[in-house]
Amino acid sequence: MTKRESSTAEIAAWFGERLPAEWTEPAPRVTVDREEITVVLTIAAPETPETPEPAETTDEPGRPDAETAEGARAEAIAGRIARFRADTRERRIQIAREAERRFRRKVAWGVVSGGHEELFTHLAVPVMTRLRQPERQVLDTLVEAGVARSRAHALAWCVRLVGENAEEWLSSLRSAMAEVEKVREAGPGNAAPAG
Repeated sequence: MTKRESSTAEIAAWFGERLPAEWTEPAPRVTVDREEITVVLTIAAPETPETPEPAETTDEPGRPDAETAEGARAEAIAGRIARFRADTRERRIQIAREAERRFRRKVAWGVVSGGHEELFTHLAVPVMTRLRQPERQVLDTLVEAGVARSRAHALAWCVRLVGENAEEWLSSLRSAMAEVEKVREAGPGNAAPAG
C-alpha cells in the first residue's frame, strides 16, 4: 500500500475479492472512516411460517397468533445471526487481520438478515469537542430528562438523531466529497507521465 489513504471504493473492492464467494451475494456494505472499516454482510432470513392475518387468529391449539409468529420469526433471525457469527469467526478474524495490516484500520463485522441488522464487536472512539454553554445545556437537559446517561451519551444520541434525519443531505455531501477526491487524483501531481 502506498502512503496515501485508500479510498472506500478501493477498500470495498479488496473485500469484494477477498471474502469467500458465499459471503458476497449480495455485495457487502463497506463503511470506512479514519479508525475503522465496517463490513456488513447479508445472510438469508430463516424460513418461518407465515404470520396469520388478524381475522385468522383463533385460540385453536397449534395455530399461532400473529404476535407469537412474529416473536418466533425474530428469534429465528437471532439464532441464524448467532450461528453465522460463531461458524465464521475464525475466517473473519483472519481476513480482518490481513485488512488491518493493509489499510491500517480496525475491522468490524455486521450482518443483515430478514430486515434486522446486528453489528458484532466494533469501536467506540472518544471524540473531543468544545461546547459553549447553550450546547452544554442541551446535553444536560437530555441527561436530566433521563434520555441519556451522561453528556457523552447525550452527544452520541444527538449525532445519531441528526444522521437519521439528515441522511439524504449527508448522502449528497458524501457524493460531492467523492467527486472532489476524483478531481484531486486527476490533478497535475498525480497524472501519469507522458511518453
